[in-house]
Amino acid sequence: MAMKFNVVFPGQGSQSVAMLADLADLFPVVSGTFQEASDALNLDLWKITQTGPIEELNLTHNTQPAMLAAGIAVWRVWREQGGLQPALMAGHSLGEYSALVAADSLGFSDAVKLVAERGRLMQEAVPEGVGAMAAILGLDDDKVRELCTEAAESEVVEAVNFNSPGQVVVAGNRRAVERMMALAKTAGAKRALPLPVSVPSHCALMKPAAEKLAAYLVEIDIKAPSIPIIHNVTVDKASSPDEIRSLLAQQLYSPVRWVETIKTMAENDTQCIIEAGPGKVLAGLCKRIDRAVSGLAVFDPASLEKAMETINA
Repeated sequence: MAMKFNVVFPGQGSQSVAMLADLADLFPVVSGTFQEASDALNLDLWKITQTGPIEELNLTHNTQPAMLAAGIAVWRVWREQGGLQPALMAGHSLGEYSALVAADSLGFSDAVKLVAERGRLMQEAVPEGVGAMAAILGLDDDKVRELCTEAAESEVVEAVNFNSPGQVVVAGNRRAVERMMALAKTAGAKRALPLPVSVPSHCALMKPAAEKLAAYLVEIDIKAPSIPIIHNVTVDKASSPDEIRSLLAQQLYSPVRWVETIKTMAENDTQCIIEAGPGKVLAGLCKRIDRAVSGLAVFDPASLEKAMETINA
């Protein structure tokens, strides 16, 4: 009997030059998926992902469609090779769009254009250099929130990604984030690391972008998902297209509640979580959130084979 498993999709930050190259060598659907995305944007996404430079891949309006295409490419390989349907899906931030495509809620071409616009609106809302994000390691969630309040000083700095116990990402105005990092170190944080991003995601500075994204979403055809998706904002499922549109807009300025997401999956008797896409960040977080849940990343032929064998054991 197959193991009960879920599929999750990574977001911005997991991209790398030459990602999925080994998988593409064996499975034409990978480059075919990137070609679809490239056609939608009139941009050679596969070339950007395979040859870089990394600075070009890391531009938000390129990263977002590239990561969406990567997640869907892995999902299509999984299904093409006889991979079973998961009980639930979720995505970390941008990864939620991949989950919606995989669950037949959003058309792939629509989603590619949508996330490219999302990236553009995010960068437009906060010019490069004005905002920042940092990872705070070794403090509990409430302490991080308390230090954000202390560091704000009429600017914005908020706890925005609850990735695992003791690993919280903060975002906001650059100077406020720097003040928060200094306070965190004084309070005993193991580390306070600035993240190499051009946009302070999931904080109040993104509200202008969210308003424009909401207007754009009205024009996008969205259906009820064929596989239930746990959303970042509510840590709950949604089936109404209008509710999904609202959650995608709210997501821009709301925290990613990843610890709660994995715990919710664990409460639904999930034994294994498959991360579909480049990297293995989300798979690595699983054990740190709930020891009863194993995480497996699928990004090349060997990891695909291992995941298939594990689920079907």
